[in-house]
Amino acid sequence: MEWRSEPAQKGTTAIRRPPLVREVLLVAGLFLVYKLGRQLATGHGPEALGNAHRVWDLERAAHLPGERGVQSALLHGDTLVHGANTFYATVHFPATAAFLVWLYLRRPGHYVWARRVLAVVTAAALVCHLAFPLAPPRMLAATGLVDTGQVYGPTVYGASPEADPLSNQFAAMPSLHFGWALMVAVGLIVATRSRLRWLWLLHPLLTLLVIVGTANHYWLDAIVAAALLGTALAVIRPPLPAARHGGVAAGGRGTAAPVRSGSGGPATPRGPELVGAGR
Repeated sequence: MEWRSEPAQKGTTAIRRPPLVREVLLVAGLFLVYKLGRQLATGHGPEALGNAHRVWDLERAAHLPGERGVQSALLHGDTLVHGANTFYATVHFPATAAFLVWLYLRRPGHYVWARRVLAVVTAAALVCHLAFPLAPPRMLAATGLVDTGQVYGPTVYGASPEADPLSNQFAAMPSLHFGWALMVAVGLIVATRSRLRWLWLLHPLLTLLVIVGTANHYWLDAIVAAALLGTALAVIRPPLPAARHGGVAAGGRGTAAPVRSGSGGPATPRGPELVGAGR
């Protein structure tokens, strides 16, 4: 004799999709804060260049691979370096937006989780940008790197930080290009069940090669971004798999029904089981 779990009623634990207008306003507000926050960090040229020398020296002391090697590979052909510049200029925001839209439509619970993680990582990054202004390697003569955006195009930055009213060029660390790309990959791996879902890691890997090869970021910029994301993911946990597939909500337990033995004797419970356990 044993207890068997009865199937959960369809739709009883489905996660409701957040109101669309509210989410559009929240995401738009996040983007606005991101842009305004970057503007607050402008005008710190000497400090940013001093920090750049410190970061460059620290990377060499830590024996990190040189950024020159990645850029040298890009500079083998104009098509390759132009493609890297185009990727840097056009993929960052659209890919993240498409990721959030897909989650909103197909995985509402994971959408709320991912939006919160991105908001925390972005806020922490803006604090870092204000506290530690950092010139990218393309501005540091000691690196010997080429500003591929200016030389080959396209570029999202003005010719000089002082003449660029749209962005803060002294906000290299951490790299939100890499942090957001890594979150897109992590989010899709967690929210899907395809055997090929691990291929999403190619997105942050390609992003890493692009941001380093175009001399827009140091290796340490990506390392700090990954550390911030890891901390946020440790605090903000995703929905449990049962909630994603319409099973019991996170932390809930299934309803067990007794099954009597063939002898007609009283049923003795073997212990509660989660609905959908083992599936």
